[in-house]
Amino acid sequence: MRLLSVIHGDDVRAELFADVIAEDGHALVEWDICRQGRPPDSFDAVLVLGGAQNVGEELRHPWLNDEYDALRGWVDAGTPLFCVCLGAQTLAHALGAAVGPLDQELAGFYDTQLTAAGEDDPVLGVLPRVFRSFNGNRYAFQVPPGATLLAEGPVPQAYRAGERAWAVQFHPEIRGDQVLTWWTEDAPPRPRAELEAELAAELPAWQELGRKLCRAFLAAAG
Repeated sequence: MRLLSVIHGDDVRAELFADVIAEDGHALVEWDICRQGRPPDSFDAVLVLGGAQNVGEELRHPWLNDEYDALRGWVDAGTPLFCVCLGAQTLAHALGAAVGPLDQELAGFYDTQLTAAGEDDPVLGVLPRVFRSFNGNRYAFQVPPGATLLAEGPVPQAYRAGERAWAVQFHPEIRGDQVLTWWTEDAPPRPRAELEAELAAELPAWQELGRKLCRAFLAAAG
């Protein structure tokens, strides 16, 4: 398969997912929508990843409107989608759901649980019913009309829109050094040493689940 990876900055790439895609013999093309504009449509599946930008900042980031249009087009065409954090929020907005700021920024691992629909889902269902997921976000989505909630936690954690579009608030693609760059300019909302210790303790198991989740999406998309 040929997959498109839509990114919103240099420190929010496909990371672990890119490794899995290459290991399994697929091709991945990266597209920085902030610099390159609306992405092309000629791919078998699409990843839309995270970023420091937010829904509601269209005047500052006019490319967000291109992303909303592209997402609606992919959903309408039945193109397999896997959206992470900002990608999950832009998809929710594009499909008519509310997206807004949290009272308190999330940073670290949080208890997360699959819904009954999540347990039966061909992608999210490869995860344990209860697991710890890494979140790094100041905004959160509501589940779009007609979509299915797949996982819950401190915020709605995952949904499926239609049969082929998955969105997760948590970050299953991360590497430890990558994550720590997200708070180089601004202090994290908790002590940095505490966050580093938590990553060291919990990241290896989380990355194993991330690999399983990526392979489940590839299987569903193939």
